[in-house]
Amino acid sequence: MVLHPSPKRGISSKIMSAASLPTKLALGLIFLAAILAATLYTIHNSASFHTNVPTGWIMDTPAGLGGSDEASRRKNERHQNRREMLEKEQTTAAEADFQEEEQEERGPMNIILFYADDWRHDTLGAAGNPIVKTPVLDALAEEGVRFTQNCVTTSICWISRATLYSGQYLARHHFEMLGRGRTVNGSSMYFEVPQNETIYSLLKQKANYSVGHAGKLGLWVELDRNLNFDFIVDEDGWHYRKMGNKLWHVTEKNTADALRFLTTRDKNKPFFLNVAYFATHAVDGDKRQYLPQNESLWMYENDTIPIPLTATEEAWKKMPKFFGENNEGRTRWKWRFDTPEKHQSMMKNYYRMATEVDTSVGVLLDVLRNEGILNNTLVIFTTDNGNFHAEHGLADKWYPHQESIRVPLIIKDPRMSPEFIGTTNDEFTLNIDLAATILSAAGLDPLPSMMGRDMSVLYRKNFGMHGATAQSRRTSRSTAGRQFVDPASDGDGKYHSGTETTWRTEFFYEHPMHSNPSYIPASEALVRKDYKYFYWPNFHYEQLFDIKNDPGELNDLFNSTNPVHRAKLEDMRKRFLELKMLAHSDMSIVL
Repeated sequence: MVLHPSPKRGISSKIMSAASLPTKLALGLIFLAAILAATLYTIHNSASFHTNVPTGWIMDTPAGLGGSDEASRRKNERHQNRREMLEKEQTTAAEADFQEEEQEERGPMNIILFYADDWRHDTLGAAGNPIVKTPVLDALAEEGVRFTQNCVTTSICWISRATLYSGQYLARHHFEMLGRGRTVNGSSMYFEVPQNETIYSLLKQKANYSVGHAGKLGLWVELDRNLNFDFIVDEDGWHYRKMGNKLWHVTEKNTADALRFLTTRDKNKPFFLNVAYFATHAVDGDKRQYLPQNESLWMYENDTIPIPLTATEEAWKKMPKFFGENNEGRTRWKWRFDTPEKHQSMMKNYYRMATEVDTSVGVLLDVLRNEGILNNTLVIFTTDNGNFHAEHGLADKWYPHQESIRVPLIIKDPRMSPEFIGTTNDEFTLNIDLAATILSAAGLDPLPSMMGRDMSVLYRKNFGMHGATAQSRRTSRSTAGRQFVDPASDGDGKYHSGTETTWRTEFFYEHPMHSNPSYIPASEALVRKDYKYFYWPNFHYEQLFDIKNDPGELNDLFNSTNPVHRAKLEDMRKRFLELKMLAHSDMSIVL
């Protein structure tokens, strides 16, 4: 059963039109509270809410969690009849081409980005998760495209956000440490990306957008507010906080602030809003970790959370020897998952917070729907990094494993060609692509310093990846004069970072050391869909995994004597070094 947002939600236009601005805001928050309560009640009382499944079974999970692509296949089959019906409505190919051209020229759309925290790709009902309830996001996937192989290039909050704001790898934006960036000759360099080159500033200054940010900015470095924002509220690091006479939950506060921007923005301009939820991030230092809203505490009460197949002592012992008990991933595993009872309690609260974010997304989409602008709004849901849920004996993120680097991505775009609506896409989309995609929707080209490309070419029939007449013009905007790099020497051209007519089939991953190598060691990787190469710089340690046959990344092939594995190791080591050098270069390239 998929629960859709109630069409009756919204703010009474008669009351609001007669009220002063402070009264409007007060009434808006009152209505918001009622909407949240009503929606949570509806979700709580769903007849299909409680689901019992065998331990260890989750569909559409990263390698090693016991899942498969069967859910995506069945979903695409369910949509086949719908797609055929939509295709019949297109009178001729020429008319369809004209419609696409007209959409391209019609001017900028509104853009809303829902950007959650520590939320891995399979924390979605639409991804086949049999426990978590995300009806709004599931419905969004039905109305758009869900990208099943979307990844981050660095799995940590502040670096991923710096990548979102700049469109660059860590190797280029250098923001490696929260609050201070990199250190050069003993001095903190802070945020080195020019303030007029962030997506916020470009949208506000170049595209004349009304720009808002509600939630976790995540840098702990001040951005020039006049240059970047018309509205900003930065909330980070807490789940409950008393403000005035009200005890706020952070997701409730994120929603109220987003509503305040939507209510007070300049209605004569298109808008960009980043709703940057702090959930599902834990409260570091609080032994309870995840603190959902009180109204949600009985959700999932009777469910049994499946234990991942690789959440074993054996898997932990297969980690490199420099992973000791004082590794921060292991420390946080002890906080959350070292007993079966603790595992159940932590995951239920994590899922409760995810469902609360889902409810918030529904509330804000209803505001746009009731205002009559949702159909001219690009909607994106994604997150900053994945999360270990006890796989490999770890918790949190950082490392190049599938659980850490794969994150959800759902896009609903008014320009989307009908045959792509309600489908999944398994290309390697990355968080470096978000900036180019957002800027393109606003009619701007990505800057030469940006390293990703416009993802809309993957779901617009006549724009880039589908062999249509407008391809060259679309590719020009997508790449903006930046160069594609040569393919890898192995694979007969199969492995590459993209071309004018194809999407990337591999990418470079990087994460810096934090504090010391025993705490969070630096890690890097070359990621492909068949094999993954790991490199741990602090220890000059290499690993090779056959992702297709060992999706759990348990069996390191570095010492294999199989000639196929030896050749693969040599080829991937070479390509890894090539992509690493390119990421660290100042070349204007697409990676």
